[in-house]
Amino acid sequence: MPAAPGKKKRRVNVRTPEVMERVQAEVANHYESSIVEKVRAAGGVISIGKTTVHLAKQFGFCYGVERAIDLAYASRRVFPDNRIFLIGEIIHNPEVNRQLEEMNIVSLPWQAMNEQYDDLTEDDVVIVPAFGAPISFMDKVESQGCMTVDTTCGDVMKVWKRVRGFAKAGVTSIIHGKADHEETRATASRAAGDDGKGHYLIVLTLDDVDYVCRYLVEGGDRGEFLERFSGATSEGFDPDQHLVELGVANQTTMLKSETEEIQNRVRKALELRDGHAENFSVFDTICGATQERQDALFELLKKEMDMLLVVGGYNSSNTTHLVEIGEKELPTFFIRSADCLISLEEIIHFDLHEKTEINSTSKILSQEESVIVGITAGASCPSNLIEDAILKVFELRGISGDQVSAA
Repeated sequence: MPAAPGKKKRRVNVRTPEVMERVQAEVANHYESSIVEKVRAAGGVISIGKTTVHLAKQFGFCYGVERAIDLAYASRRVFPDNRIFLIGEIIHNPEVNRQLEEMNIVSLPWQAMNEQYDDLTEDDVVIVPAFGAPISFMDKVESQGCMTVDTTCGDVMKVWKRVRGFAKAGVTSIIHGKADHEETRATASRAAGDDGKGHYLIVLTLDDVDYVCRYLVEGGDRGEFLERFSGATSEGFDPDQHLVELGVANQTTMLKSETEEIQNRVRKALELRDGHAENFSVFDTICGATQERQDALFELLKKEMDMLLVVGGYNSSNTTHLVEIGEKELPTFFIRSADCLISLEEIIHFDLHEKTEINSTSKILSQEESVIVGITAGASCPSNLIEDAILKVFELRGISGDQVSAA
C-alpha cells in the first residue's frame, strides 16, 4: 500500500560526522569494557589462582547492532525536542532498551498497531529496529507523515530481497524462523511480494519440516496442515496449490546447521516428488555475525571447561541458539546479567525447555579445586555485561575486581 496522497517518505539521515563523534563516545561509555578488551588481547583467557575464564573468540555486539544503537542515540541528538518512537525494541537486550527509555524514546507495540500509531504526527520521529518492521507498519508510519530513522540490518534486507524475488517468480518461500519474532514477521510481509499475492510458510523445527516433506511426497489432510501452521502462512495459503515451487530462506539468527538440514530435507522431498530439484531454490541467508559466534562457540567447546555462561536477553534468538549448542556438551546457564549469579551455588537462568527463568543449584563454582568457566554472548549483548559476568565469577571465588584488572 503506498503512502497516503500528499504524504512523502521522510527517511532522515542522522549519521553526520559531528553527531556521530559524540554519539560513539556516549555509546562506548555505556557499553564498552576495558577488561574484556584486555582478555581478548591475552588470547581470550584470564587465570587467577584456581579460577580460569575462557572467552569465545567472537561474541557480543555485531556491526548491525552497533549501527542500530548508534542511529538510535543519534536520533535523540539530532531531534532533542521531538517525540521519538521505536517500533518494538531496537535489539533484544534489556540493558540497551532501558538506556533508550531513559532518553525518552518510547516503544510502540510491534505485534499489532494500536491508537498510538494513529496519534503520530509529522513532527514525530519513528525508529525502525534492527529486525526491520512489516510493510503494513512502514506504510502506516509513512501515511502519518512521520520522519523515520531506519536501522534495519543489512543482512535482514538481503533476505527480503531473496523472498521478494521468490514471490515475483511464483515461488513459495519456506521461512525457517519463529513465527512470532519481529524479524520473521517483517520477512514474511516481503515474501508476500510487491503485489501481496506471493505465498510463504514459516517452519521452526525439523518436525515441522518432516511434516511438510511428507505432505509434499504423499499428500495429506489439508485442514490438518492449515491447523498445524495456523499463524505461520500467507493469507489464502493452500498446501495443495502453493507447495509446487519452493525457496528456502530464514530468520538470520537461526542455528546454521538446522537451517542447512531443512534445506536438504526439502530438496530431497521435491526430488522424490518431481524426479528432479528444478522446483527448489535456496540462498545462504544466515547472518555472518551469527555464524561467527556459533563457530567460535564450537571452537571454545574444544577446551576443557566445567561450565558455560551465555549472557544475553532471553528473547534473543541468536543467543538462544548458543545456549542450545552449549548445553549439549556441558552444564550451560543462560543469564541476562551478572546479577543472576547469586552465590557460589545459586544461579538464576533461563531454561529453554521450560521457557521460563528458574533458580538452580550448582556446586561447580564452589568446588575447592580449579574451576574453568567459559563465557560467550549473542550479537545483542554489550561488552559491559560480559565484563560484569567475568568480575562476578572471580568475586564469588574470592578474587577482587582489582586483582582481575591487574591480571
